[in-house]
Amino acid sequence: MEIETGDMVMLYDKHSEFDRKVGEVIQITETMFDDRRYTVDFVDEQEVGLPECALERLDEEFQW
Repeated sequence: MEIETGDMVMLYDKHSEFDRKVGEVIQITETMFDDRRYTVDFVDEQEVGLPECALERLDEEFQW
């Protein structure tokens, strides 16, 4: 299942200050190679340009 705008995701990136944190996808862009990149909002800050392989889509029933 593809990740879409508004989905809640968990980030897995050991180099990010948001590693293993939950956020909301607020924007999706595509590169010239048709790769999707995601902007995720983590309450007070955003992480931009995240690849899909670093994100895990959470169930719709997930609550903050």
